[in-house]
Parts: sequence; C-alpha cells; structure tokens
Amino acid sequence: MKQSHFKFWPARVPRSLGVPATSLWDNLAVAARRWPDKPALIYFDRVLTYAELAGQVEALAGALHALGVRRGDRVLLDMQNTPQLVVAHYAILRANAVVVPVNPMNRAGELRHYIGDGDARVAITTADLAPELAQASDAMPEAGRLAHLIVTQFTDALDPGAAHTPAMAPAWRDWLLAAQPLPRLAGGQVHAWAELLARNAPPPAHEVGRDDMALLPYTSGTTGLPKGCIHRHGSLMHNAMASNLWMGTHSESVLLAVVPMFHITGLVVVMHGALAAGAAMVVMPRWDRDVAGYLISRWQATAWINIPTMVIDLLASPNLERYDLSSLDTIGGGGAAMPQAVAQRLLEEFGLVFQEGYGLTETSGPSHFNPPDHAKQQCLGIPFVSCDARVVDPETLRELPVGEPGEIVIRGPQVFDGYWKRPEATASAFVEIGGERFFRSGDMGRVDEEGYFFMTDRLKRMINASGFKVWPAEVELLMYKHPAIQEACIIATKDAYRGESVKAVVVLRPTHQDTTAEDIIGWCRENMAVYKVPRVVQFVDSLPKSGSGKVMWRTLQEAEV
Repeated sequence: MKQSHFKFWPARVPRSLGVPATSLWDNLAVAARRWPDKPALIYFDRVLTYAELAGQVEALAGALHALGVRRGDRVLLDMQNTPQLVVAHYAILRANAVVVPVNPMNRAGELRHYIGDGDARVAITTADLAPELAQASDAMPEAGRLAHLIVTQFTDALDPGAAHTPAMAPAWRDWLLAAQPLPRLAGGQVHAWAELLARNAPPPAHEVGRDDMALLPYTSGTTGLPKGCIHRHGSLMHNAMASNLWMGTHSESVLLAVVPMFHITGLVVVMHGALAAGAAMVVMPRWDRDVAGYLISRWQATAWINIPTMVIDLLASPNLERYDLSSLDTIGGGGAAMPQAVAQRLLEEFGLVFQEGYGLTETSGPSHFNPPDHAKQQCLGIPFVSCDARVVDPETLRELPVGEPGEIVIRGPQVFDGYWKRPEATASAFVEIGGERFFRSGDMGRVDEEGYFFMTDRLKRMINASGFKVWPAEVELLMYKHPAIQEACIIATKDAYRGESVKAVVVLRPTHQDTTAEDIIGWCRENMAVYKVPRVVQFVDSLPKSGSGKVMWRTLQEAEV
C-alpha cells in the first residue's frame, strides 16, 4: 500500500487488524455476560436486553439442532429488519450452521434458486413472506425442497400497546399487527416461531471459529443466476471490528439500524459491529423519513449508516424541525454517490461530515472508507483497515499512476474465499499481482495524489437504483418467462431521485402484439423483487445484435444516455 494512503489515516486506528480465532456468536455471548441488562435491540418502544437476546438465540439454536441442522448446513433467512432477524442470524451461527441471507423483496421464482443452489433444507421467515417461500419450495423437485419452514409473526417482537406508539407509521399498523395464517409446505413441516422458542431445546456444543464458513450471501453478475459468496467468520469479524474502530463505535453507541440487515453493509457494519461492541441498535423494518426522525430523537442515536436517498428524503421532510439530530456524531454509507449539495447541507446545518465508503458483497462490506476528519465528497475513500487496493490496467494488470483510470483490485482478510459451486467464476475473479492474490472488483476508478479512490465507470453491466444493485442478465432471465416476450434487453435509464432506474427494451411475440407496457410491468411485480422491476418498457421490432448473434446491450445503453 502506498504511503500516500496513510496521510490522513484516522488517529488511533491501526492500519491492520488481527482477526480473533473465535466465532461471531462469541461476540454476542461475551456482550451478554458483560452487559446483561443493557439494551441490545430497540424496536419501536420495546427494549430487548443483551441477556434476553442471547437467551432467545440459545433457544432457537436448540430448536434448529432438534430439526436436524448440523455443522456447515445452510439455513435460509428471509426477513426485513426485525429483532427476529438478529435472533435467527445468530441462532444459525450458534448452531454451527451457515446463514443464507435473502432479500425479502424476492418472489417465489427467484427464491427457488437460493433454496436449490444453497442446498437449504430449513428456512426462517416472517408470516407475510412465508407463502412465497412455500410456493418456491413446492415447485421444486421433491429431493430439493425445504423440510422445515420456521415462521414468525411481527407481533412476536412487539409490545401489546405497539399500535399506539408514535414511532409506528400509521401505514405500517395493519401490516405489523395483523397475525397471518401459516402456509402449508409440500413434504415438509411449518413451525411457529413462538412455539419453537418456548420448547427451550438445548443448543449443541459450539464448535466453529474463525476459519469456518458463516455466511453465503448471493450476488449477481454479467451473466447467469446469482452466485453465493463464501464468507468465513474471520472475514466478517474483521470488518465488523474494523468498522467499529473506524467509526468510534463502543458500548454506549446507539445505531439506527435501517439499512437492510440481509445486505452485507447492514449485516456486517451495523449488526455484527454493534453487537461486537455491546452497542444498542434501534431497528427499523422499512424506511420512513418521519419514523427515522422520531427514533433518532427519541433514542438519541449516535450513528446512522444509510444510503444517500434516505438522507435526501429526511432533509425534505416538512417535519424536519421537530426532530433533534444533535446526538448524531457519525453518518455515512455507500451504494450510491451522495450529492455534493446534500453533503454540504449536512455539514453546514448539522455539523455532520458524511463519510462515503465503498465495498462489495465479496469484500464483507467496506474495502474503502473516507477518514472521519478528512472526508472528500463523492469519493470512495482510502483503502480500509488491512486492505491493499490498487488501480490496474484490466488487460495487463500493470499498476497505473495517479489520476489514470483502471480497474480497482483488492486483497485483505475481509475478502471472500470464492463463489459457491462456481470454480470457474472464482478463478476468473482473482488475479495474482506480485505474488499476492487480488480480487477483481469489476469497477473502474482512479487514485488522486493523496491516495483517495474515485469511481470512474463500471466494467460490470450493472444498474444502481437507490443503492440496490440490479443485474440486467438476471432480470432478462426472469422476463423471458413472460409468454408475450420474444426478446428483452435491460438497460439503465436516468432517474432524478433513484439515480438510475431499470428500463426494458422488448420484442413481442407475433401472437402477443396487443401486450402493453403496463401488462409487462404488472407481471414483473408479481415475479421479481420490486427494485428489479422495469419502470419503463420500450417496444421495438428487433434488438441490435453482433455478427455472432449476441444482443448489443451497450448500443442501446449509449443511445439511452
């Protein structure tokens, strides 16, 4: 790593970090012994202490073991931010198993891939999402179906008077307070969360540590279906602890947990980071600017990791003056660039420096972060703790001089082991430079004279919609299931609020020429996560193709810009 990267290195933060030999569960176990009565999770007005959290984790881990979950087994976790998500995540780890976190916006057609590819036989979800998982499992070959589906009601984590709390948005009350029936599962069993925990089955001996697999998050790419990223306890532990050092998170910190905790940033930086420090998390199931403003004020939140659209939305609230944001001392995030005018307003009105960061699912979250005292706007930051990052020529792998754009490559203890069941994809994702193994990010960037990295372009074909990564190839595969679609090409279109949105360029079958854009958008909403759904559909007679017959998506994309 160049010396220039250290010019503005945060004071009292080590440049590298040794990774503990223990598992992520040990962090919670230690915190529960140290601070049994301290708040761990705050959900609307209900406080769950560290002792209560650890007790629920032990009970669910015992239940998982009784259902046959063993060391290294993959367990699907499909939830929005709730206390149950945290309990389930740690229970899977406590049971020596592997968490497969799933975006709760995914529909049955998408969920089948995660069940089958991950070889998952047990899934944990909320009652509103359970029918999708059951439908996905039922449609699979008998040998690959789920054997057990554990379902929690939102009310399992709420106080009886939750309907009257000012923290709950009125539009959420029916959704959160209504008990929903459990679905049937072909060839398997459905279990109520509360009943399983009440059994208090003993958990197995905890046997895993730093070098054992802990997480299998899925990420898509330029071709094919999503790929699982193999993360061990050590890679996640490194970035959780490094993030705490970087942001100053400690046992008295209060984190607003609104970025999704199925996603690598919320999962590692917020959830694992907070519990490793003994901090408190104020859990929000969905984004609502006035709920966020109320919760920051009510619980005096000190840190808020977010995506820029959340900040833009909160600052636009007509109720902003009612909220006390003075407790915040750390605010930052990534996934999309923070507009300079908004970052400047945060600084001038609230004294807050927005710290942008950069990372991928493959890097356990941050591989770059802006130093708290020397942040640059619309900048990825400098290489993170223990991280060696460079800009190289994507063809020759020669390291490039200051200011010259190239591909960002990364190595460090936070980098994943490889892609699950994808040896060829793993081989192509890594290169050797100077005898060291580097991960190819697929993102184009440059480095300035002070060692700060800036994004310039993407090598990967990807759309960034409000921080959600949309992979066109995956959306196209789903759209080809529509009976009216002969051909489809997905590209990005500019969006004033989301930055980018999804556009579909479609060739209809001759027999379905009366199909409308609204028909296709409606079908997409039923068959894929909402952030992947095209906002715009353009009908054409044919798609541009190369001499080999490949669709020339770049031609369409350049015409759109």
